[in-house]
Amino acid sequence: MLHQETLTVHVGKKTLTFETGKVARQANGSVLVRCGETIVFSSACASATAGEGIDFLPLRVDYQEKFSSAGRTAGGFLKREGRPSEKEILTSRLIDRPLRPMFEEGYHNEVQLLSYVFSYDGTHTPDILAICAASAALTLSDIPLIKPIGAVRMGLIDKEFIINPSVEELKVSTLDLVLAGTEDAILMIEGFCDFLTEAQVLEAIEKGHVAISHLCKELATWREKIGKPKKRDTLRTIPATVTHAVHTAAKDLLESAFKISSKQEREIVLSEIQATVLKNLLPAGAEGPQAKTDILMAYKNLQSSLMRKMILKEKRRIDGRSFKEIRAIYIEPSFLPRTHGSVLFTRGETQTLAVCTLGGENTAQRYEDLNGDGFARFYLQYFFPPFSVGEVGRIGSAGRREIGHGKLAERALAKTLPPQEKFPYVIRIESNITESNGSSSMASVCGGCLAMMDAGVPIQRPVAGIAMGLVLEGGEHAILSDILGAEDALGDMDFKITGDAEGITAFQMDIKVEGITHKIMKEALHQAKEGRTHILQKMLSICPKSKEEMSSYAPRIETIQVKPSKIGVIIGPGGKQIRAITEETGAQIDISDSGLVSISANNGESMARAKAIIVNLTSEVEIGKIYNGRITSAMPFGYFVEIFGKEGLCHISEISNQRYQTIQEAPFKEGDRLDVKVLDINDRGQIKLSHRAVTETNQGPHR
Repeated sequence: MLHQETLTVHVGKKTLTFETGKVARQANGSVLVRCGETIVFSSACASATAGEGIDFLPLRVDYQEKFSSAGRTAGGFLKREGRPSEKEILTSRLIDRPLRPMFEEGYHNEVQLLSYVFSYDGTHTPDILAICAASAALTLSDIPLIKPIGAVRMGLIDKEFIINPSVEELKVSTLDLVLAGTEDAILMIEGFCDFLTEAQVLEAIEKGHVAISHLCKELATWREKIGKPKKRDTLRTIPATVTHAVHTAAKDLLESAFKISSKQEREIVLSEIQATVLKNLLPAGAEGPQAKTDILMAYKNLQSSLMRKMILKEKRRIDGRSFKEIRAIYIEPSFLPRTHGSVLFTRGETQTLAVCTLGGENTAQRYEDLNGDGFARFYLQYFFPPFSVGEVGRIGSAGRREIGHGKLAERALAKTLPPQEKFPYVIRIESNITESNGSSSMASVCGGCLAMMDAGVPIQRPVAGIAMGLVLEGGEHAILSDILGAEDALGDMDFKITGDAEGITAFQMDIKVEGITHKIMKEALHQAKEGRTHILQKMLSICPKSKEEMSSYAPRIETIQVKPSKIGVIIGPGGKQIRAITEETGAQIDISDSGLVSISANNGESMARAKAIIVNLTSEVEIGKIYNGRITSAMPFGYFVEIFGKEGLCHISEISNQRYQTIQEAPFKEGDRLDVKVLDINDRGQIKLSHRAVTETNQGPHR
């Protein structure tokens, strides 16, 4: 007999229904969440014991969209869902980021969270439901989660904030903000907007947190009612003796190491200190995996403690900068001679070689999700090779971090793009990270923007990006601009913001501790504005505007708008006509459903010929206008003249004021160009032309 438990929560104008006890009862926790006819399932499972020698939480989060949920079958040869899509990876990260800091300290058991979209109605977005479902599954399980989290999406339409907007509402919203947090604090922010102000962003966060707080209270009450007792028998704590021994052995050495500003030199010294501590505290024959793990955990905690003390008490950062100071910036545009656009952007010890490549419609990025198939005309791909941090590592397909950083930079730059009608190119950005010491995703925003400007993309507004950090201890806090890798790893916040001096285009925040107040967030946003404005000024001093001329190696693309009814004329039966145009001119032709014809060619002659053919095929002949046509045949009674792919008759009496007895007496022959005026078009579409009438008007011919 199944025992089902249900919880109904109203979030904004939407109703979320949580169900447990019916599906996947052997998992530690499992929940179905419904909103409308969208249903998302999440399970939480954990190993019974912690692995030996593990000093971290081995958490794995996977989200999958079943195509059957929308009544569809995946494209391609294999119809089985397999390798996760970019969207699924990004959603997995959204689930992971706010939940990871909520596990109790010392819990090192392997944990797996799986989320599946089982039903999708095309209206209610499943990613927010997946975060809530995973939180609920952990909350009801025996896995030691400190407290439940909730999540909402915020939209902005006509100056009105909307909680959990529909798919259609998101299309017209100037804000797409995902928030996750606990009853008391925000833990994760991921958002993109159309140059909103800091005040608008803060208002959206505040309104969203009200809804999250209500949701978390309901989940906490549900846990008290039906949740399993938490199993804490595997929690590991570092023995006080180990903490004291590591402190005694390493404190003075670490304080000296933290005065080294160069990352590489500092890392070498820190590695040597760690080896010395292990050697002294683990005598020969006494080494064991857990003893070593305890020492390493204590060593890491000591590093964090000393860095935080240095920042809060000594008001000093590792590299000697003030809290608001931005690292030195070096920019070299047109770094690569054969690319369409490139730049070497260096900020401190973080560097990207950004490249912009322009192409036609056939270079667009194809994607497939529950809403159907589509093509992305702009995409940014982020590459993080191991040499960028002086390491040896795996090279292969992009990891979750690379995909996440790339998408953040891509969406930050998307609002700067010109409309397709003005610039009909597909744009691909590569961000090749060649050095990294913090904020490589924000360097990708800066480098990507400059690479587009170098390629001649007429962007609407240049933008820059900056990563902010935070150290919070008791009642004291310090906000750090342009953080280093160590400040990210050992600090309490990583807050990335992109935009210009007037507004924000993207923001992403991850917080490791509760306690980030509205006041602190406002201060961080204000300080970030100062920082990104400084960076943008440096960028514009080197590249004040987009190049007026594109690279000679870039393809030339122009567009023509035709009536949708003329699309079939251009394509022809079975694509015969469009293939003939391509073969004759060498140009690539693409046509949208709206009738926008995109022509891509490598030279002006090819472009001009393709345009002329398409104009001839689609133009309408009008009575009273003069056209330049070609004589296709000479008959005893006159000439047949082709205009825009249509033939009309210029009668022998309409050739000239001079009367000709035979057509052979006329001065023209088959193949000649002839200016003619359209006298009439009868109800059968037959066109009556006159060359004689051309001499009686000053109107020029239409070609």
